[in-house]
Amino acid sequence: MLRVRLTTVIAFGLGLLALAGCAPQSQQAASKAQDPPLQPGMARAWFFRQVADPQQGNVYGADLIIYANGAPVGQIAQATVFFHDFPPGKYRFTVQPFGTPTREHDTVQLLPGEQAYLQVQWEANWEANRTGGGSSFTVLSSSPEVAQQYLPTLTNLGQR
Repeated sequence: MLRVRLTTVIAFGLGLLALAGCAPQSQQAASKAQDPPLQPGMARAWFFRQVADPQQGNVYGADLIIYANGAPVGQIAQATVFFHDFPPGKYRFTVQPFGTPTREHDTVQLLPGEQAYLQVQWEANWEANRTGGGSSFTVLSSSPEVAQQYLPTLTNLGQR
């Protein structure tokens, strides 16, 4: 009888821990509420990096630097998001080369009042039709609809 109760208590405790892990993080909600409004005449770019799947191995530790037209914008770790406000214009976004360096980039025309979403991801070169084997990080445009599904699950680092 004691063994059954102990097992029940342990199972209940583990269930509570599992549910607590599913609860939204207050840091994410608080920082989202604190994001300043976009200033008139400016454009905002959101940069996000999802949690990797287990096949990506130790790229988890790579905290990459994102560049806009060759100038550093900010560093992004796995499972985080941040934004940067830019004057309107054409921007070439790249990421610090890790793995097999590529010339991958995404060029975005930012308009006043617009918000763009760019995802940083680890990608096998063969999946992107690049020669040479290996893998590298890339910066890719994302639709607002797709990005809005990911952003609440990431730690918001705010403005960079």
